[in-house]
Amino acid sequence: METSNRKNHWEHVYSTKQPSEVSWTQDIPQTSLDFIHSANLNKQANIIDIGGGDSKLVDFLLDEGFENISVLDISEEALNRARKRLGSKAAYVTWIVSDITAFEPRQAYDFWHDRAAFHFLTTENQIAKYLSTARQALKENGVITIGTFSEDGPKKCSGLDIKQYSEKTLINELNNGFEKIKCITENHTTPFKTTQNFLFCSFRKR
Repeated sequence: METSNRKNHWEHVYSTKQPSEVSWTQDIPQTSLDFIHSANLNKQANIIDIGGGDSKLVDFLLDEGFENISVLDISEEALNRARKRLGSKAAYVTWIVSDITAFEPRQAYDFWHDRAAFHFLTTENQIAKYLSTARQALKENGVITIGTFSEDGPKKCSGLDIKQYSEKTLINELNNGFEKIKCITENHTTPFKTTQNFLFCSFRKR
């Protein structure tokens, strides 16, 4: 799918569906928070949430006192919803409307978080662009955490094809420039009470 079509798709999703109507919604993004906490970051660390949409992860990070948070999403509508929810707190977040494959970082990050964006990249070119950007954006010894559908998870999401990963295949994709810290799998219960199996892996930039 071309970038313009991807953007139109996600703008439509966030313009027409509420959080209770999409599978990825989490009231508490506990696994993501656990990975961030495990990196032992100081409150001034630069954190970016890739494909963050209107996720509540940013809410929890602000409440914990983190001062330099960026949220990137292809959908401006998604980010507008998050800004509206946060109210005055939204001013303390850097909001970036961009397709991740076209993103040009303007600063270096200590932590790169991605829950369920990477698996929408289904071509070698898209994946290569993403990983090149991540290598460029992360500081030396910075940490990247990626959550994708596992090989036991769905093959589609929001009507789009995704790429499933095993621990081995995700490690292989990040072998150039990153060293695995840890991987886990978990079941995510959707608002519709269905179950999706995720793989989460964290890596340190070599």
